[in-house]
Amino acid sequence: MAMPRYDKLVFEIGAPGRVGYSLPASDVPVEDPRAGIPDSYLRREAPALPEVSEFDVVRHYSRLSQLNYGVDTHFYPLGSCTMKYNPKLNETMARLPGFARLHPLTPPASAQGALGLMHDLAQMLGEIAGMDAVSLQPAAGAQGELAGVLMIRAFHRANGEKRTKVLVPDSAHGTNPASTALAGYQVVQLKSLANGDVDLADLEAHLAPDVAAFMITQPNTLGLFEQRILEITDLCHARGVQVYMDGANLNAILGITRPGDLGFDVCHFNLHKTFTTPHGGGGPGAGPVGVKSHLEPFLPAPVVVRRGEAYALDWKRPKSIGKLQAFWGNFGMLVRAYTYIRTMGPDGLREVSENAVLNANYIMARLAKDYDVAAPGPCMHECVLSARKQKKLGVTAMDIAKRLLDLGFYAPSTYFPLIVEEALMIEPTETESKETLDAFCDAMIQIAREAEQSPAVIHEAPVTTSVRRLDQTRAAREPDLRWAPRR
Repeated sequence: MAMPRYDKLVFEIGAPGRVGYSLPASDVPVEDPRAGIPDSYLRREAPALPEVSEFDVVRHYSRLSQLNYGVDTHFYPLGSCTMKYNPKLNETMARLPGFARLHPLTPPASAQGALGLMHDLAQMLGEIAGMDAVSLQPAAGAQGELAGVLMIRAFHRANGEKRTKVLVPDSAHGTNPASTALAGYQVVQLKSLANGDVDLADLEAHLAPDVAAFMITQPNTLGLFEQRILEITDLCHARGVQVYMDGANLNAILGITRPGDLGFDVCHFNLHKTFTTPHGGGGPGAGPVGVKSHLEPFLPAPVVVRRGEAYALDWKRPKSIGKLQAFWGNFGMLVRAYTYIRTMGPDGLREVSENAVLNANYIMARLAKDYDVAAPGPCMHECVLSARKQKKLGVTAMDIAKRLLDLGFYAPSTYFPLIVEEALMIEPTETESKETLDAFCDAMIQIAREAEQSPAVIHEAPVTTSVRRLDQTRAAREPDLRWAPRR
């Protein structure tokens, strides 16, 4: 029997769980798939695709995957980014057919389980952060920031105020000024003190009537808890200024303190940083945003609400800043975060932060003799070191990062925060064992000795990776995005 031509096949979805191909009936016209495409866009010859077997393809990509660095295979101390382990239970729950196969346009009456999960997750996040209402809609932490700033703008406009500036510390994440500028505000940078805290005198000097908000990360990007945070929020509120907390470092304070109790009006959550959803390419991400009650009317629409025993999408929100994306949020990420919170419970979440803080301080204590500590005193969930000593010997923070790859570790964040010379920002998270932390510290101490005795070894690194050191500046400025088949 002759096989049917592929261009004559139609895709058929039959009963649930059954997918197949079938030929169209003889009296059903089959449209030429090229119809409507301008002739100039049609190929004149077949694409030059490689002719390889399935086995060769599988082997190729399997080998590539074995070259990857990831939390499942290596210690990944990428400070500020919080590269947490993603429990496999979360993945299992997100792949349940009732969740994974639910179409985003499913009527609310047929999606009660999903809406119920979203409603409960929003309440959980609100309780964890001390916020009165939460939107799960933002698709990333930066979009959560944007949503928060837009709500602050709507709040001031509703009160008849025209405020044009937002204050941001010089140690802030780069997304803070970016989100602020995107919302139409002028960004004003504040100075930090030598110990990494906000300069209160500089803050007070800038609290003019045209200031809409002050954005700050707590703990800050030096891994330090702002000791005078209550003074900061009181100062801002006395001038009618809203206070925004970048929730990137929430992993340090779970169950210990709450942003809402510290005087913050808005806080976003990076679900990948604190609640173990995949990060970056493993996403897409999710960046819920929580607010105090006076900002609740401005939340993005729709909001999941409970009406009696049923859940619904509330669109009737005249003061809302509007919709942020096509549907209701990156639902798979929400399932993962919900699973994590339910698995850990209140006591478990507090233990997460306690262990994260303990691990970071252990690393800082072990490395303090060989590297400069950026700010004195105990740190929170991450520590910031400086390679100033090594730079005097001709070895930079980037050199150290490359050498770590040879020793089996992913590199910590380098050159951030920007206010620290030759910064090395290390965040071990709570899941790493003492054995792993000791192995990492031993590698860092070895590199410090090599910088003194054989710096050439560091300058040549990495030598064990499939790709040697690249010209990163040129790669950023002159990316080669072309693909050409082998001849």
